[in-house]
Parts: sequence; structure tokens; C-alpha cells
Amino acid sequence: RARHAGPPDGGWGWMIVAGCFLVTICTRAVTRCISIFFVEFQAYFGQDYARTAWIHSIVDCATMLCAPLGSLISNHVSCQVGIMLGGLLASTGLILSSFATSLEHLYLSLGVLTGLGFALCYSPAIAMVGKYFNKKKALAYGIAMSGSGIGTFILAPVVQLLIEQFSWRGALLILGGFVLNLCVCGALMRPIALKEDRKTAPEFLEQDYVPEAQKRDLKRMSICSPLIKVWSHECLCYCSWKEYDFLLMPGFMVLAVSVLFMAYGCSPLFVYLVPYALSVGVSHHQAAFLMSILGVIDIIGNITFGWLTDRRCLKKHRHFCYLFAVGMDGLCCLFLPVLQKFPLLVPFSFTFGYFDGAYVTLIPVVTADVVGTSSLSSALGVVYFLHAIPYLVSPPVAGWLVDTTGSYTASFLLSGFSMIFSSTLLCFASLAKKIKRTHLRSLTNDTGTKQHIWTNGAIAYSVTAELDQKDIEFLAVDTNSYSNR
Repeated sequence: RARHAGPPDGGWGWMIVAGCFLVTICTRAVTRCISIFFVEFQAYFGQDYARTAWIHSIVDCATMLCAPLGSLISNHVSCQVGIMLGGLLASTGLILSSFATSLEHLYLSLGVLTGLGFALCYSPAIAMVGKYFNKKKALAYGIAMSGSGIGTFILAPVVQLLIEQFSWRGALLILGGFVLNLCVCGALMRPIALKEDRKTAPEFLEQDYVPEAQKRDLKRMSICSPLIKVWSHECLCYCSWKEYDFLLMPGFMVLAVSVLFMAYGCSPLFVYLVPYALSVGVSHHQAAFLMSILGVIDIIGNITFGWLTDRRCLKKHRHFCYLFAVGMDGLCCLFLPVLQKFPLLVPFSFTFGYFDGAYVTLIPVVTADVVGTSSLSSALGVVYFLHAIPYLVSPPVAGWLVDTTGSYTASFLLSGFSMIFSSTLLCFASLAKKIKRTHLRSLTNDTGTKQHIWTNGAIAYSVTAELDQKDIEFLAVDTNSYSNR
């Protein structure tokens, strides 16, 4: 395990980015391409939109619902072990799906088993990028998360070709072999120990700082001692609490609620874009091409937004860049029902794909800004866990609306308003936080409290009070006594 005082911002970190890039191809891109199987499943099993949509919903739900499990294995066993195990499970699920005889079979194999495998890979790989990068974090995430777009661009036409040549069963079998590459990605995830990680545990848990004499004494103590059992239990409870103490942070609570609405809004489009295009007279190859366009522009959104938000002028405004991207995707969904020709759907794929790539890149960056790097893995597990219920519910609800109304309009409008509400919620929360800071600064100025930063880094406070028409100034200039206090 490599030890560093801070994130190295390079070196083996670029191999971590490459590994995460492949993970996003094998997980998120493959999940998106399941929508290409939608029409095939519907025709083969003779089911309606709502029942068929459950397949995609369960995959997404299982991936996000089990994200904390992936973080747990990564934190307490190994990121490498977790990703390799996830690759085996996901591949097994896809291979078993190629032998499906009913939708229920696909719910279990393609939905639950494959989704569980993706969960063990996705959040630990993303968290590893955050541990290796600080100054170039947004750019690193942009490159890593662009795998979703590149994978969609390449896999969408390939999957359509595989279905035509080998039927949907053969296509799923080949995808099962392709997903085994997750095991290779897991081998690249070399662990790293940062100085700030040590601060998350009490001093008596830091074995590296325990004197050798005390280490020998601890070895002589019996494992079955009741005192040791109590101590171990308290240590476990302490570490578990420290891993998830960010849940009580107001900033994280607002982010969590907004993620619920954002996830509800973004999921139906990836399920129903191809069926919607086919319903308005677009050919199968053109519909698959729309997914490819979305994937390519997704890449541009990943990388350009990552690079831009690393610039000094925008680095402090990542939060607003994120909510702007989410809001723009919501507006795109609102306009989609009036776009009923292929030349009009192409600009939609460009716009939606760009801003989708933008906010997907910024999710881990904004999360890291809220909770810090030391809690990033656990926080990402919770954030992706919050995607689970919306991902499970939104495609079937959208399918039910299509079956009931005979049109996609209601489904896309609901998705658009949900994403706009998510963006608006974050905007109001940010404005409220800014107003509160301004109010506190005005109170500080009214009381006459001033803060001075000395050249040696020490802080001195100057308090001026009016007493008997004389100004008395108290200066804390003794830096040694100040630091001791």
C-alpha cells in the first residue's frame, strides 16, 4: 500500500483513471445499451411497456441500491477484490440472461445479479480516482466518466448488429464475456494511504504510531479476553460512525434530496429514447445512431466540463455548474415531445448528451467538496444508493403513462420537471447559505471584531469596545500561547 501525505495528482493515478474509464464502459454503457434490447424483449415475450421496463429499472436499482455494499468491501477488504468479484457476478448474470425463458428470469439474472455485480465495481472505482487527485480532480473525473459516453457510442451500433446477426440471446452472451474485463480493471486499483485518512480514526487505532513495546504486550494478550471484546466493539462502532457522520451535514442532506429528483428525471429517457424514435417513424439504425450521438457528446461533456471547472475562475463555482447542467437536461426533456423527426432528434441528442456528461462528471466532485476526501467512498456509496428507488420506479411509471395515454408526452414532461426541481432546490439552498454568510459577516463587522493574518500564519483577533469613552484594544499576539489554547 503506497503512503502519501496528500493525493499525488499523477503517477499511478492515471492508471487508476484508465481503470475507472473501463469500469464505466462495462457498467454504465452496458446498462444504457439494454434499452436497445427493449423492443426485442417486448416482441419476444409479448408484454406491455410497463412490465418490460422493469428489466432496465431493476438493473439500475440494484447497481445503486448495493453501492454502499461496494464501498464497504472496498473500505474493509480491498477495492481490487470488490471490483473483481463484481465483474464475475455481472458476467454471470448476462450469460444466464441469454438463456431466459420469461421476463421474471430476466428480472433476476439481468436485473438483480448483473446489477449487484455493477454495484461492487462502480462506486469503489470512482472513489479511487478521488483519492489519487486533488488539483486535477475534475479533469480526472471527466476522463474517467467519459467511458460511459464512449462505451455508449461504440456499443450501441455494435449491440444492434449483434442482435441482427446472433439474436438477442447471442448478443447478451457476448456482452457477458465483454464484462469480464472488469476483473482486469480491478487489478489496476492499487490502494493508497493518505495522511488525512489517519485523522478519521482515534489515536489508539493507529498501529503505525504504537511503540514496539506496546505492540508486543498486545500480542501477548488473549484474544478471548472480555476486555478485548469490549474494546474491539467500541472501536468498530467508532469507525462505523466516523465513516457515515457526514449524513448529518446540512449540505449533504440537501444534495441527497436533489439527487432523488435528478435520478428520477434522467432514467426514463435512456429507456424510452429508442422506442420513442421508432414510434415517430425513425428506422432501427437511426434510433441506435441517436444513442451513439448521445454517447459521443456525453464524452465531450465529461472532459470539457471537467477541464473547465478545474480552472481558477470556475473552481469555486462547481456547485452552480452542476445545477446548471441538471437544469438544462430538464429543459431538453420538456421539449422532446415536439421533436418527431430524425433531423430534430439529432440536436436533442447533442444537447442532452453534453449536459448529461457534465453533471455526471461533477457528482463525485460536488460530493467531495461537501464531505471531504476521507469520507468520499462512503458518501458516494450513499449518493448512488439514493439513485436506486428513482431508477427502480421511474421507467415503469413512465411506461404506465405511455400505456394509459398512448403518448410519451406525459412521461417526458414529468422527467423534465423533476430535473428542473432538483436544480432549483440546490440553487435556493446555495443562495440561502450565501445570505447566511453575508449576515454573519455583517454581525461580525457590527461588533467590531477583526481578524488579522500574520506573516507567519498565526491568527490574531482585535476586539474594540467602547468603555468610558476610551478604546481598549486586545491583541492576541503571542502565537505560542494562542496555538496552545
